[in-house]
Amino acid sequence: MVKRLSMSDAECPVARALDAIGDWWSLLIVRDAFDGARRFSEFQKGLGIAKGILSGRLRHLVAVGVLEQAPASDASAHGEYVLTEKGRSLFLVIVALRQWGEANLFAPDERHSMLVEADGLTPVPPIELRSSAGQKLDPRNTRVRKVGQSLER
Repeated sequence: MVKRLSMSDAECPVARALDAIGDWWSLLIVRDAFDGARRFSEFQKGLGIAKGILSGRLRHLVAVGVLEQAPASDASAHGEYVLTEKGRSLFLVIVALRQWGEANLFAPDERHSMLVEADGLTPVPPIELRSSAGQKLDPRNTRVRKVGQSLER
């Protein structure tokens, strides 16, 4: 098996983020944590993932600070996994992936789960990136300033 190259020292924030949470199982675990899963058995049942793979992904998500282990809320012997502040900050990433999937991977009349506001009825509107002046941003009006590039406009 080929060993995965670590991107943890990359100058690119996207590469570092993918190094930490970029595999599909990790993102699905985070998604399920947002949906209320807390126990190993809940993640395993909901995802249908092999126990060994799940164990490794949970261990990694704890190591990178996305999840933390906590005593069971019902005082049973089983521990729980809870999102940390770092983990909760992935909410926009999960919503963006969800909305991209809704827009690009389903037929117009095809049923799918929906993210709704707490009232249970109102669909969450599409995420938009805005400039400090309120202008909608996209690849045409943004750029990446690489490490070592000057600050010129």
